[in-house]
Parts: sequence; structure tokens; C-alpha cells
Amino acid sequence: MSNATPRTPDIPPPAADPHPPRRPFPPGATDCHAHVFGPQSRYPLLPKTHFVPHETPLDAYVRMLRTLGCERGVLVQPSVYGTDNALIEEALAARTFDLRAVAVVGADIEDRELERMHALGFRGIRINTASATPGLRIEDAPRLAERIRPLGWHLQFYLDLRVMPQIEQALAALDIDVVIDHFARISTAEGLEAGPFQALLRLLSRDNVWAKLMGPYFVSDAVPHYPDLVPFARRMIEVAPERVVWGSDWPHPSAREKMPDDGDLADMLGEWAPDETVRRRILVDNPSRLYGFDGSAARP
Repeated sequence: MSNATPRTPDIPPPAADPHPPRRPFPPGATDCHAHVFGPQSRYPLLPKTHFVPHETPLDAYVRMLRTLGCERGVLVQPSVYGTDNALIEEALAARTFDLRAVAVVGADIEDRELERMHALGFRGIRINTASATPGLRIEDAPRLAERIRPLGWHLQFYLDLRVMPQIEQALAALDIDVVIDHFARISTAEGLEAGPFQALLRLLSRDNVWAKLMGPYFVSDAVPHYPDLVPFARRMIEVAPERVVWGSDWPHPSAREKMPDDGDLADMLGEWAPDETVRRRILVDNPSRLYGFDGSAARP
């Protein structure tokens, strides 16, 4: 519990009443990236954060998923809570929806704590090098990789290849599954041959590197349907069809003036992957392997 005066949200809430996708999602479809935020009285924010969220609880997220036709979800610890994963832990423990999670932890986390989190449904650790809120560093990755390998977890990275091109070598050196979100903050305006996007493709060509197709507002200004992103997403799918997944990024804390309708985001995947078999792989088969849904990704 926190006695601090609640801070006023400084970002928009998610769009209400999203429309269903034009192309229905297949059974077992998974949203592989979303956040939940609770009342500040119970889940205090870090003292200095780059945004202050609205309350967006699990039941609101589940309503959105059911509208889209998703039967599974993956909650990712937001930077504003630091290493306090309590809200996600409660969502996992509730067992009201088929969920997995990605944590933010301290570099010195104990093995028994990782084991406890695994039992709850955590399957990865996120390292955030592109946010204004501090956390784990890229230098922490090799040691964390050693610690989580016995659990079959992965390392997820929020990074900006335009600002930190040298991070390509650091990720390529990791001997564990690596997941890159937010299109690695490339810019569609720079074109398909630009260095950051080519670096992303080189990483994706590695057998242990995955990417989340999500957050078009991070890389393009062509709101609301982002047609300029189509060739980028299709190229990523072409390079690694068995290692790309899709995420909504609900409730879109970084979208701000570009706040999307989640139905539009679902429709974009239909443009990025018009083939039904490929779309099923992205929405069902790949997430099952990465997160262990239905027990399909048991420990090594």
C-alpha cells in the first residue's frame, strides 16, 4: 500500500469499444504483448517515470482480447513499476484467462525467485535500453541468460537500433532465445535499405532471435493504418516466419496522440500476413513454442 498522493495520468486511456478484426483470428490466437496498470494506492509507480498511466485492469484487457478473438495473452512488466511484478503476479494467479508473462527483475535475482515466478507463468525477462525509465542494462544480459537458460526462458529487448547500432553485436553474441519488440524503433521514413532495419533483419536471420510485430506508432507517422509499414513487416515475416509473433501493446502507453483502435491493429496483421497459414503461425503456433502454451515449450 502507498500513502503517496496519486499522480494524475498524463497519457490518454485506450480507445473504448474496439471493432472485431475483418479477418477473424484463428482459435488459440495470442496477443503477445500487453500491460495492465492498477490503482496507485496498491501498486505505486516509481518516483520518476516517463508516463503516468490510467488504471487499466485485467478484466478490461480480457474484454479487448475477446473482441479481437484472442484466447491467450502475454503480460509484459511496464517500466513504471520497476522490478515490482506484483500486479502481473496477481493476474497470473487469478487463472481467469490463459496468460503468460515477461518480468523485469534485478540483476541479482535469486534462482529460487526465478523458480517461483516460473511456476506462476513467467517465461522471460525484459531488458529496456530505449526507455527514459532506468532498469536492466545490456551488460546484464549474458549473466541473466545463464541464469534463466535452465528454465527455458528468453530475454526480451526494447531497444533502438537507430541510437545504439552497436547493440546488434551484443545480441548476436547471446546463446539464448532473444525477442525484439517495437520493431527495434526503426523508422519507415528511412526505407527498407536503411542500416537499422537491415541490422534487424540480420538479427532475425539467426535461429535464436524472434521479433514482435507491434507498436506501429513507434516507427511511423502514417496514422491510423500505417500502410508504409506493410513492406517492413512482410520482410520480417519472410526472413523468420517461425520466429515472429504479434502483440497489441494495449493499453498503448506510448501511443499518446496516435492512440489506435485495437481492431485496426488486428486488421494490420491481415495486411502484413495475408496468407491464412502464415497468420495462424504468427498468432498460434509461434506463441505456443515461445511461451509454453499447452505445454508445448517445456524446459530444455
